[in-house]
Amino acid sequence: MSIKKVSKEQPDSFEFNEENLKIANDIVKNYPGGKQQSAVMSFLYLAQRQNNNWIPLMAMKYIAKLLNMPYIKVYEVATFYSMYNLSPVGKYFVQVCTTTPCMIRGAYKLVEACKEKISKNQNTLSKDGKCSWVEVECLGACVNAPMMQINEDYFEDLDKEKTSKIFDKMLNDENIEPGSYRGRVNSEPENNRKTLMDLKNASR
Repeated sequence: MSIKKVSKEQPDSFEFNEENLKIANDIVKNYPGGKQQSAVMSFLYLAQRQNNNWIPLMAMKYIAKLLNMPYIKVYEVATFYSMYNLSPVGKYFVQVCTTTPCMIRGAYKLVEACKEKISKNQNTLSKDGKCSWVEVECLGACVNAPMMQINEDYFEDLDKEKTSKIFDKMLNDENIEPGSYRGRVNSEPENNRKTLMDLKNASR
């Protein structure tokens, strides 16, 4: 796993846009009086989505004021959790799971595709600045290994060839379909169901 670094280049200001400010106000309503600081993780997520997949320091200061909490506490949350990016990752952020189930099923072939199509090293923007990639711990789709996440979508049952084709479309800003690339639905067996085929008899 790599260590997150705070970007040296930072914007001068940050505020939620009108849509996200409304969402933020609705989120705060879910917490009892005096407990609004519990919304900090949701606010950081909103800031990241609004700011091209990363959170600048000014966003943390803005969130601290909104939630009436010390800036350092917001910073501690943002630096602790791996889903928050503290430097630009590009329009498309690729996370490749290399934990044991995915590794056994060929995750490092996906890593090879990342190195060939995006950048030689993880946490490094592609030449056009459009995307980057990183190895991560389990993303919870072990049955459909190997898999990767691009922004908010899961791409499962992959191999190097399929991954490379996904990247080609992604880099051309073409539509890429998430889900299984072996055609299965959710986590069903690849060759159709083998158990509980006769539900009437199974219920007896």
